[in-house]
Amino acid sequence: MAQILDSLPPEQSGKILCCYINATSKIQVARISNVPNWYFERVIFPGQRLVFEAPKYAQMEVHTGMMASAILSDTIPCDRLRLTETDEDENNETPTLAVVVDNNRDISSEVHKQFALLEARTLASS
Repeated sequence: MAQILDSLPPEQSGKILCCYINATSKIQVARISNVPNWYFERVIFPGQRLVFEAPKYAQMEVHTGMMASAILSDTIPCDRLRLTETDEDENNETPTLAVVVDNNRDISSEVHKQFALLEARTLASS
């Protein structure tokens, strides 16, 4: 489930469950700073999955780099990292999770999307 160390302020409504996977070989820092009265920052190691809750309008900045330096490599709207329940198989009584990806924007690579879908299914089965 989502790791809630710094919970959202109570006045925040419309929060969504999101998933991001570091599909690079470098350490990344994910940061959300556009939500009033809330600051979110996590280190994500290569291949690591980050599951978190955020408001729909939140923007996640992804900083990639090496020792003592990092560059802003992407800014991703959190609604594009949203996990949603789906009913892919009518015989399967357990709903699965899927990552909603906007087809108009590549959120890192096709590999990243496939990893996210695989990890979402793993989450649903555990």
